[in-house]
Amino acid sequence: MTHVVLGAGQAGACAALAMRKAGFAGRIVLIGEEPGLPYERPPLSKEVLLAASLAPPVIYRENDYESHAIETRFGVRATTADPHRNCLSLSNGESLAFDKMLISTGGRARRLSIPGGGLALPLRTSADAGRLLPFLKKQSRVVCIGAGVIGMELAAVARSQGCAVIVVEGGSTVMARAFTSDMQQYIEDKHRAAGVSFVFEAKPESLEKLGDGTIRVHLAGGATVDGDVVVAGIGMDRNVEIAQQLGIEFDNGILVDEFGRSSRPDVFAAGDVAAFWHPALGCHLRLEAWRHAMNHGITVGQNMCGKELAYSDVPWFWTDQYDLNIQVFGLPQASHRTLYCRGAKEGSFIAYHLGIDEIVVGATTVNNPRAGRAAQSLLQSKSKLPNELAVDSIGAPLCI
Repeated sequence: MTHVVLGAGQAGACAALAMRKAGFAGRIVLIGEEPGLPYERPPLSKEVLLAASLAPPVIYRENDYESHAIETRFGVRATTADPHRNCLSLSNGESLAFDKMLISTGGRARRLSIPGGGLALPLRTSADAGRLLPFLKKQSRVVCIGAGVIGMELAAVARSQGCAVIVVEGGSTVMARAFTSDMQQYIEDKHRAAGVSFVFEAKPESLEKLGDGTIRVHLAGGATVDGDVVVAGIGMDRNVEIAQQLGIEFDNGILVDEFGRSSRPDVFAAGDVAAFWHPALGCHLRLEAWRHAMNHGITVGQNMCGKELAYSDVPWFWTDQYDLNIQVFGLPQASHRTLYCRGAKEGSFIAYHLGIDEIVVGATTVNNPRAGRAAQSLLQSKSKLPNELAVDSIGAPLCI
């Protein structure tokens, strides 16, 4: 029996080893489009740029794949899939039949679909970080298009290295998908205090390279923004092409159940590419987070080997910006109100996001990881906030 893992990021690499550790004795083939060993992506917008290192940590060493008898095809992609023969055609000319397949292809950085959009750099791969590093070393003028996680992390790194930074955002605030309004303002204020400039409700219409190398961003309405480098942090497009060729159902991601099964019982999906059913929340979720990719990959890999483990982890991600470590648990945007409580260290706090029934539906911590661990337990048990945790509450993070 052959298990093919298509996509060698966090989810795929972890799933491949999980299959073997679950007792699967058949053939495992791990296919990854990027050359070299699979690596951790979160440091690309953090430590890699700060340390000027082009070597993010690998997920597993080469010996780990060899010792678990996992065949690897790195620097190779699947070009087509035959839904009738369960067979992939690979870019190296190989045809690979499978009994079961895990699709963990993640996504690719979304590009600007405007004239000159190719002048904007993405930031999703190690190669992307390598192209950006020289500009940061030279304290260049950096324009970040998009005020999501990537845009704001890059803004923090660039400012810490002396770059002039302008963030161009189509909405009216920063990190709108991740934070409640108070936290959005808190993050924006931190960036403004560090010297970052913002242009909100702005729509880029074209990019132009001037004679001196400057890249000019033309905005709707006639305004322009100039930079030495422009980075597009506008999200990702999921790599669902192979799933489409197999006739698998998807909705902005491959639809899978709580066990990772797609609409084809011999094909599973995990990580960023999956829209997975969360049994505790009663809905499909699409998450782009390191821990989710790892744990989802492990769980689905085990399920491909005969286990029936429902995946119901509490959603979680973190971001490092300046001296802030911010962790987000659950679904803060589903809250009715938020209670902020000071942490033990100066400037630290936790925000408890409460539903209309006062059940804790999310939590956000700033430099307060211990409180975050306790909040996860409340989220898992769907509990109300105990009185003892509501001590030393404050009106908003701006009060700290």
